[in-house]
Amino acid sequence: MVTQSEQVLENGLIKTLKEMNYEYISIKEEENLYANFKIQLEKHNKKELALHNREHFTDKEFGKICIYLEGGTRFEKAKKLRDLYPLETEDGQRIWVEFLNKHKWCQNEFQVSNQITVEGRKKCRYDVTILINGLPLVQIELKKRGVELKEAYNQIQRYHKTSFHGLFDYIQLFVISNGVNTRYFANNPNSGYKFTFNWTDADNIPFNDLSKFAYFFFDMCNLGKMISKYIVLHEGDKCLMILRPYQFYAVERILERVQNSNKNGYIWHTTGAGKTLTSFKAAQLVSEIDGIDKVMFVVDRHDLDTQTQSEYEAFEPGAVDGTDNTYELIKRLSGESKIIITTIQKLNCAITKDYYNKYLQKVRHKKVVMIFDECHRSHFGDCHKNIVKFFSNLQIFGFTGTPIFVENAKQEHTTTEVFEECLHRYLIKDAIADENVLGFLVEYYKSKDETGVEYTNVTRMREIAKFILANFNKSTFDGEFNALFAIQSVPMLLQYYKIFKELNPKIKIGAVFTYAANSSQDDEQTGMNQGFTNENVTADELQSIIDDYNKMFGTSFSTENFSAYYDDINLRMKKKRKDMEPLDLLLVVGMFLTGFDAKKLNTLYVDKNLEYHGLLQAFSRTNRVLNEKKRFGKIVCFRDLKSNVDASIKLFSNNQPNEIIIRESFEKVKEKFNELSLKFKEKYPDVQSIDQLKSEYDKRDFVLAFREIIKKRAEIQIYEDFDEEDEGLVLSEQEFMDFRSKYLDITIGNTNIPTTVSPSAGETETPPYGNDDRTLDDIDFCLELLHSDIINVAYILALISDLDPSSNDYQEKRQQILDTMIKDAVMRNKAKLIDGFIRQNIDNDKDRFTKSKVDGSMDLESRLTSYVSQERYKAIQNLAAEEDIDEQALTTFLNEYDFLQKEKSPIIQEAIKKKKIGLKQRQILLKRIIGKLRTIIQLYNWE
Repeated sequence: MVTQSEQVLENGLIKTLKEMNYEYISIKEEENLYANFKIQLEKHNKKELALHNREHFTDKEFGKICIYLEGGTRFEKAKKLRDLYPLETEDGQRIWVEFLNKHKWCQNEFQVSNQITVEGRKKCRYDVTILINGLPLVQIELKKRGVELKEAYNQIQRYHKTSFHGLFDYIQLFVISNGVNTRYFANNPNSGYKFTFNWTDADNIPFNDLSKFAYFFFDMCNLGKMISKYIVLHEGDKCLMILRPYQFYAVERILERVQNSNKNGYIWHTTGAGKTLTSFKAAQLVSEIDGIDKVMFVVDRHDLDTQTQSEYEAFEPGAVDGTDNTYELIKRLSGESKIIITTIQKLNCAITKDYYNKYLQKVRHKKVVMIFDECHRSHFGDCHKNIVKFFSNLQIFGFTGTPIFVENAKQEHTTTEVFEECLHRYLIKDAIADENVLGFLVEYYKSKDETGVEYTNVTRMREIAKFILANFNKSTFDGEFNALFAIQSVPMLLQYYKIFKELNPKIKIGAVFTYAANSSQDDEQTGMNQGFTNENVTADELQSIIDDYNKMFGTSFSTENFSAYYDDINLRMKKKRKDMEPLDLLLVVGMFLTGFDAKKLNTLYVDKNLEYHGLLQAFSRTNRVLNEKKRFGKIVCFRDLKSNVDASIKLFSNNQPNEIIIRESFEKVKEKFNELSLKFKEKYPDVQSIDQLKSEYDKRDFVLAFREIIKKRAEIQIYEDFDEEDEGLVLSEQEFMDFRSKYLDITIGNTNIPTTVSPSAGETETPPYGNDDRTLDDIDFCLELLHSDIINVAYILALISDLDPSSNDYQEKRQQILDTMIKDAVMRNKAKLIDGFIRQNIDNDKDRFTKSKVDGSMDLESRLTSYVSQERYKAIQNLAAEEDIDEQALTTFLNEYDFLQKEKSPIIQEAIKKKKIGLKQRQILLKRIIGKLRTIIQLYNWE
């Protein structure tokens, strides 16, 4: 049987699109692309042109439009696409040029083309391109059936580096397919394959087949709607985001209900599925409906921390009412603000107190739509009564990942009683199947003697604390991730914190909790007429913990500014800011167990009774998707919660089997790992066999095979029962490390491709063998799975400081440092730099190095910083000379990147403008220089 080729797949897709009334246009070169763009733009702006008694733009006017479109970042270009351009014509008139009709999205000009050739740093031909009003807004990359879909994704990432420029910077979304699997994603380079999505129907049944996907997704009105309404411009990260299908259906259901009835409703989307984005997009679009006076997005005050406020502002600038002043809310409600974000506590205060609500008499009778986040919260019932009673023309919608049912109501109202009908469901089983959230590895720890021991027994707690410290690096991949410890009560938390301090941990531990002003002061001596065990009240204990935190991080918080302390913990736990030292382990009672969203959190330790929505909410802190290394959220329970876990997952999965959500046992995973290892060793019996691989085809097969070993090993090694010395493993630790070295040897040549190499004119990328176009360039090597955060600058400097140039084993230990770096996927390319540093500071200056060790004056960190700066400056000088470009511009670009962690390509664009070369040559040069600057950043910027 002959496998369907990529060409057949491409022809079939074009045929389908033509049947859907797309106009086919043959565009072979960029010049044809611009010529077609002019024709389509004139066609789309026909009415506007007619108002000025004309049908066309002059060549000079079209040139103005092209220059306007050329400037700016990809994010700024996405804004330009959606804005009108005031064109000053040659005859002194002003024409408002529209690039996209985002309100009547069906009324755009749709075309399809294929094999458009574009010359950037490399000359590339793109498979299928959808043009809207002449602009290439959708790019489709195809692979023949049987080829891994990720290779199409990798090809697009390579195009970002080597090819995309000009009008192709206006691409809004990509689609990749091998015929049987099809996914889409926004034009947000290097966001990761895990942020590509399949399309589904409203019941979450996927449309993976390309033809089925095309008939729905590429329907002209649907595609126009997706680009116009459901691509989000995220102001915070300056990037494009696109809604996933379940988010799309949820928003559509809310819009439909607002437009056609006064009924309420709620959305059940599992925790971690992006409810904030969904609810905000719903709020934005509802606010655009005629007849809607106010849209309020209502959250719990505990969720509206500083970080969350900035995330909300990224979606809807100026909408957040983040103050504690209720009059600010009154002002917004009675003013022109159409979208308002506030807390349920402040809203309740505003409508129940006469001295506030007297200012709201006008708005109370207007059409108000309220969207409630986390609407399962227990306090919502009382506030709901007050809100519904006050507003006379109100429609409410709720979002929750864990609704309140009869089973978990505990005398509260169920979610259905409050919000009526569930409008859309996307459950945890759906999210795990789609890889939008991770499953859970739940392990139960039993102490040496659980018989009759109370949970608050100090011996038991000390044993658990020791276990956590011994286990931490294993669970968190040497601290790359961090952990929460959920504890039953504040007194138990304080005891645990004291025990951890006594154990002198190497990791950074903090704690946070709320307390009542007049909480019970009973302790173990209550009733014995012997006074208190401790004279401190809870506030004093919290201040003591905050004092430790201040010493650890150089901060100055107190219980008086608790909210600032909370916000600082929030940021350190999220591990987003490189200028902030992270917190490794956070002890909590209730805080951070709901609403907290951190991709770098992967472990939850539990010594607390959890059930139903509280249990799933707490577990779900760990299951955000990040990368290949984070395969699941790890839960370690110090109490027997198995029946509670089973009941909770059953309730919130509509009685689906738990196996979908809870990871397999260690024994089953080990069995699968051994089966995979046996199959691998049949083909590659020993490490010497890798040296016999000569062709790229053979090396690629080895890489693909060993990559599966790496992935499975990353999964199995996080289990508590895993022991790398286990004789029951088919692939021993030594064998794994040997094959790993060969794997990295092949990898290093394909992740550090020289940026100066470019094919000659007319040359295109051709496969190195037969019709199979997969190359090593297309493969994701999953290097993050082979990197340890322990191998960092501090670690390497510690090894260097231990060197003794006069000892007999100096050369051996020196080489061990370089070998340690070479074995680490991320540090590997820096080994040469460290070799030069050792040569300069020890080999060529032994006396000074030895003397500084003796008198304590050695400051290796400063020396390394100086050395790296010098080497980076040399690299900048070389690049400036190679490309004949202003050295200061290169330096400014790198300094801006160091400060903002974002590339500012306009700096290089301005420098290139000084060179007397054409537009096309400028674009090629820009891509090449940016590529070389990225190499400099990667090599010389260290954490």
